[in-house]
Amino acid sequence: MNELSNRPIIVQNDFTVLLETDHPEIVHIRHSLGRFAQLLKSPDHLHTYRISTISLWQAAASEMEVDEIMALLINYGKYNVPASVQEFISRMMSRYGSLRLEQGEPYLRLVASDWQMIREVNQIAMIKAYLRGQINALTLAVDPIHRGDIKRELLRAGYPVIDAVGYLDGESLPLRLNQSEEASLPRLKLRDYQREAVDQFYLEGSIHGGSGVIVLPCGSGKTLVGIAAIERLNCATLILTSNGTSVKQWKRELLERTDVDADWIGEYTGSTKEVKPITIATYQILTYRKNKQGPLIHMGLFNERKWGLIIYDEVHLLPAPVFRMTATIQATRRLGLTATLVREDGQEEDVFSLIGPRRYEQRWKALEHSGWIASAECIEIVVPLQDEVRHQYALAARSAKHRIAGENSEKIQIVQQLITFHAGSQIIVIGQYIKQLQEIASELRAPLITGKVSQKERELIFQQFIKGEIRVIVVSKVANFAIDLPEANVALQISGSFGSRQEEAQRLGRILRPKKKDNHAYFYTLVTEGSCEVEFARHRQLFLVEQGYTYRHQSVNQTTQRVQL
Repeated sequence: MNELSNRPIIVQNDFTVLLETDHPEIVHIRHSLGRFAQLLKSPDHLHTYRISTISLWQAAASEMEVDEIMALLINYGKYNVPASVQEFISRMMSRYGSLRLEQGEPYLRLVASDWQMIREVNQIAMIKAYLRGQINALTLAVDPIHRGDIKRELLRAGYPVIDAVGYLDGESLPLRLNQSEEASLPRLKLRDYQREAVDQFYLEGSIHGGSGVIVLPCGSGKTLVGIAAIERLNCATLILTSNGTSVKQWKRELLERTDVDADWIGEYTGSTKEVKPITIATYQILTYRKNKQGPLIHMGLFNERKWGLIIYDEVHLLPAPVFRMTATIQATRRLGLTATLVREDGQEEDVFSLIGPRRYEQRWKALEHSGWIASAECIEIVVPLQDEVRHQYALAARSAKHRIAGENSEKIQIVQQLITFHAGSQIIVIGQYIKQLQEIASELRAPLITGKVSQKERELIFQQFIKGEIRVIVVSKVANFAIDLPEANVALQISGSFGSRQEEAQRLGRILRPKKKDNHAYFYTLVTEGSCEVEFARHRQLFLVEQGYTYRHQSVNQTTQRVQL
């Protein structure tokens, strides 16, 4: 067998890359490939990636070079890289940095690396409304109020823009982390990767720093990174997050970890609307309107103070109205925090152009090996469907099949077995369908948390769970994000939102907080045999597979209805 046959990569003309996973250097290859290509499929022995414009620009923003990409594809490739793919990689990577938006009076300056690019940009119909003439052969004048709009439209047209205009300082906010040994509040010492993340975002205060996304695993302390960024900038800050529980957690962390006075922190939610030097709001309140045609009555929050920093927690969740508002506030520094930049609507490009490129990322497995997050074992259990329900499933419309499979009543018995097997553990049962969750909560005599449970009642249940007074809780998708349950070490996923990769990552993240004793966690997914759930499960798992996780597959004994654990 010759050397080429042992190489694991095949690059195809359609910009997909096939990767054989049994190669001895698979961990290194998968990590390098993931920097400039997106994982599409992950069967056991052959993974499929796609090279796209946005994946190449993310690579360029992280200072990856064309030669580095080509070296990987050539050195590990079975065959020659198609000329069309080589040309595409070179052309797209070269575009990053060829357009710069710079300060100017009275208009901003869009500066190109050559006159041909200026001619190409001038021909893009969507951006003509944002231009105010041509200054010279390499420079166009841009209306400052359209700083975000032109970046977004140029990116969509295939021309990424480096924004070098700079930022407003915003209102001063003297805030310090509690670092004194004598401090009455807990001492805060940032971990090395958290400090590196803040450094990469700030970039020594240069015009290239101050906007971008930090990608860190769930449970690794993204909130502390955000707080450290506030300290670094010392300015009034608007924090946007996913739900009321997260608002409380941000406020609690700020009070415990810094010298900030409680009177400086405002909550802006459905029940409380305070605007303070640090204001924490939910995405839901910002997108609230009295009727479908009515105005977004709380969007004025963006202009309530001279914010020096806006933090977008769970940035991959940004709703379209917040994207649109963000386009108008590009003079304010912007920090996105997330465990995964994956968006199922394909709008990663809006995050890239309006929030900023990925400034820092730490792989999940790297932090697991260092003990900063729990090691996790992922197990998929295939559950049979009763014959009469299978007949109903076969006749159902495509839109109904997912629910029938998700609500498979046979899953309840498996949940009970798993809870018995993990007796003494802190267990979360999480799913999509309220009726199913109500039945399981009743069977288990466990508390149920859904969107209808008040914030006060949720907090009480969470505190009882954290103290070990409750061992099992049942939660709907409201617990996908920003729920801090440090000792939870088992998650049972009984149904989910179709093929959502970010939901899969977030649900695993509920059990990844480092544990005081056994730093190990178990993530079970129950999937109905022979149903659309199987296909959706494969797509859901893509991001975690890319991070190095593997799923062990178990099936239920058809005779005993038991799973061998």
